[in-house]
Amino acid sequence: MAQKPIVIGVAGGSGSGKTTVAKEIYRQFANQSILIIEQDAYYRDQSDKSMEERLDTNYDHPLAFDNDLLIQHISSLLKYDSIEKPVYDYTAHTRSDKIIPVDAKDVIILEGILILEDERLRDLMDIKLFVDTDADVRIIRRMVRDIRDRGRTLESVIDQYTSVVRPMHNQFIEPTKRYADIIIPEGGQNLVAIDLMVTKIKTILEDKALLKK
Repeated sequence: MAQKPIVIGVAGGSGSGKTTVAKEIYRQFANQSILIIEQDAYYRDQSDKSMEERLDTNYDHPLAFDNDLLIQHISSLLKYDSIEKPVYDYTAHTRSDKIIPVDAKDVIILEGILILEDERLRDLMDIKLFVDTDADVRIIRRMVRDIRDRGRTLESVIDQYTSVVRPMHNQFIEPTKRYADIIIPEGGQNLVAIDLMVTKIKTILEDKALLKK
């Protein structure tokens, strides 16, 4: 093995469009050596807590994530070892019993709100992106997602945003922008930035293909 896989970090606030950016990059490399790891899959297991305690979880705080496991898994993928990615159950507010087997690839996209917050994670990345989107756009996108996909009410989404999401964004997420190599305004709408990343990844994959010959 001549080289390790390339790790691309895609960070940004909730509703910024970072997932759209990651998925659009991935989509353009169908059937090639690329994968996405979502930080959301690595929320801490809360099976030892009551439902009331689980409902009080601050999902926008760095301590909500099991970064030790995430770092362990990324480190395994960098050695071309397979992993068993956890699955988080948002209705039960804890980690599911299910796992997703993931084989190593040449390009790893690591996506999440706080992936640039932990220096250990940053040290594993070759390229660090921050998707920067206005707060009003982010809250609207979060409302739609949480009501549609996570079974939450409009009132609960608004309350969570004002009491937790916004202050956590300002305290923990926004400051990580300084670690980014590239800042992408407006997320998935920024086709120029996505095309630039696709071109860069194509070069990486072509170089790796040559090295394997």
